[in-house]
Amino acid sequence: MILAIVIMVTLTVAIAARVLAPRLAGDRVLFEQSPDHPSPFGYRMAWLAVRSRDTEAVAKELGLVAPEPCNWRSGIGTVYDNHLGNDHVFVSPPVNGWTFVVGLALPFPAGRTFTDKAMPMLRRLGDRFVEVQYFFAYPPIDCFAWARVLDGRVVRAFAITDSGIMWNRGRITREERGLGLKLFDFRGVRGRKGDAGGEIVFYPTEKHVLSLAKRWSIDPSGLENVEIPTPALGLIALAPASWKPERANKTGMKKAG
Repeated sequence: MILAIVIMVTLTVAIAARVLAPRLAGDRVLFEQSPDHPSPFGYRMAWLAVRSRDTEAVAKELGLVAPEPCNWRSGIGTVYDNHLGNDHVFVSPPVNGWTFVVGLALPFPAGRTFTDKAMPMLRRLGDRFVEVQYFFAYPPIDCFAWARVLDGRVVRAFAITDSGIMWNRGRITREERGLGLKLFDFRGVRGRKGDAGGEIVFYPTEKHVLSLAKRWSIDPSGLENVEIPTPALGLIALAPASWKPERANKTGMKKAG
């Protein structure tokens, strides 16, 4: 499954690169604006799933900078690009009632020494839209997260990094329980003490995050199989400067949410 996702993402990025490369005007990238069908994503990525058919309303609520029309192929290629992906996000056209916001520029639970900017963003979106979901899967730093906001209330939020658990709000959902521990990889032991061992820590995998996304809304790694009425355009935009990681104030360090 993971190998298939890697192959799909690699192909998506390669195709998008061929589209983007010839369309550079000075320092400005001219994004492809020919409507197309959904492109898959999910591997080493962060995304929001917002229950809304209004792409522009989602972009506006997030405070995105300089949004412009962009198709799926170019948008997903951009957020996976080593340079453009640092500060761009792609807001998709709706798919079965869900609008995706995709990109590593989204706020994420960076650790206890950093201000949590992801939870305030989710709460703000939750005040505007009936349901908001957040997913993050990035194995190189052992960072995995998921959250669900319903009717303005955070019903579940879990995040773990190589520094430990960052979020653990609300009860474990039925969908999480249904996945079972067999979808977790054993990565190591924390706090080992001599031969007696120590606390065992289980880390989720990308497969776990994508499987949960499928049960809560849509698994984005399979979007190429989702039928939509007509090809459409989304928006590509710069992330607001307020999303950039910021070290917490040591004198009053307090996690948001």
